Amino acid sequence: MGSETVRLQTMALTGPNEKPLYIGTLDCAKKTIAKEGIRGLYKGMGAPLVGVAPIFAMSFLGYGVGKKLQQKSPDDKLTIPQLFYAGAFSGIFTTIIMAPGERIKCLLQIQHADAEKRYKGPFDCAKQLYREGGLRSIYKGTCATFLRDIPASGMYFMTYETIQRWIVPDGEKLGLLSTILAGGFAGIANWVVGIPPDVLKSRLQAAPEGTYKKGIREVFARLLKEEGLRALYKGCTPVMLRAFPANAACFLGFEAAMNVLNWIAPSL
Repeated sequence: MGSETVRLQTMALTGPNEKPLYIGTLDCAKKTIAKEGIRGLYKGMGAPLVGVAPIFAMSFLGYGVGKKLQQKSPDDKLTIPQLFYAGAFSGIFTTIIMAPGERIKCLLQIQHADAEKRYKGPFDCAKQLYREGGLRSIYKGTCATFLRDIPASGMYFMTYETIQRWIVPDGEKLGLLSTILAGGFAGIANWVVGIPPDVLKSRLQAAPEGTYKKGIREVFARLLKEEGLRALYKGCTPVMLRAFPANAACFLGFEAAMNVLNWIAPSL
């Protein structure tokens, strides 16, 4: 459930008597596997995977800094809006690392097996982009990524902390079930907010140079005119299918790591 999201989001419009390239998530996955094998579902994931560890590290670091900036003392309990602001602050940290990988991923994922491939892989894609337009080309879509990650990260951490507070009373240890539920629903909340700007970002980053001269504003205006508001949630199904388990696992790993660190160095 990787490449089909971008392919659905960037799928070209068809005429009145033409069938769309994909009629849904399952159809997209079936056609991708038939033409490219299982590996086709994970096309373009090399670049984002390289940045997974630093992205999550920066995300949680940014969230921690965002919380501290709003606390007068370490024991201050933040309000729900303050948790959102702290999470949104973390989105600034992650976008700087994430934007180039997202650009490369989108370009690789829209390459189909039955068409001539322009890019041989992530490194070749990065080299060609740099040769054609320098760092500006590699970082194309950064503002769109900010528009996605700042509010989505705010919802992500706010939802996690809020659900944990509902399930676990003050002073009690976080449990396995509460972490799974809070982490899973945090992932869903993240994408409910993040999918519309993600669609715009994918279209901007996957488009040939010069297609959208006014940037994300032009992408949005053209999408509304040609396809309507529903198009902002294209690719929603595969994203939501992976949102709960992926983010439940993420927060389980984070809480486990924090427990180990607190055991090794309790004074930090």
